[in-house]
Amino acid sequence: MNIDAQAAADQIVQAARSLFSRGLTHGSTGNISLRTSAGILVTPTGSSLGTVEATELSLINDQGVCLKGPAPSKEAFLHAAVLRARPTANAVIHTHSTYSASVSCMAGLDTTNVLPPLTAYYAMRIGNLPLLPYHAPGDTALENLAETTAAANHAMLLSNHGPVVAGSSLQTAMDALEELEETAKLFFLLRGFPTQPLTPEQAASLAPSLAPIGMK
Repeated sequence: MNIDAQAAADQIVQAARSLFSRGLTHGSTGNISLRTSAGILVTPTGSSLGTVEATELSLINDQGVCLKGPAPSKEAFLHAAVLRARPTANAVIHTHSTYSASVSCMAGLDTTNVLPPLTAYYAMRIGNLPLLPYHAPGDTALENLAETTAAANHAMLLSNHGPVVAGSSLQTAMDALEELEETAKLFFLLRGFPTQPLTPEQAASLAPSLAPIGMK
């Protein structure tokens, strides 16, 4: 990606404030990365998306090694793994969004595809959502599995944790993350009621794998 580090830093801070102000992350949870001409810019460890500044961001390479700045998020290896697996993606967002995180704590889920395609926009912006087994935050044992999973999916859910979503830009990643969170909310609101998700054929016709990452 040809975007320079300063422009990328500004985009990350803008996205961080948006996510935090709308309650899609809280406290010092969540992290954001964006591919630049110099490497991958990522939010630092222990930072809050509500207060992080452009000058506080970390620069890592595609192996997750810090090249410049403070220590990156302890989950920076996940961002690097997803971006390695998805060369057409340029941004990754990880949050502990309430409804998505709630789904990640449930038993008896289909781990190959956690949520049904309740809406066309979920099928379009997420498609398939695998659930990865629990690993403690920052546990690099998750790296290989995340990279393998990301090769076929631009979104995944970490058990007892939260979503990880990639996009061709920060905006498309945010759009997908928000669609995931709203669908998780619908999933809870509709529990106990008969539902009519999209048919497999309807969902497949909208799946993001049929078009460039981040297509609306």
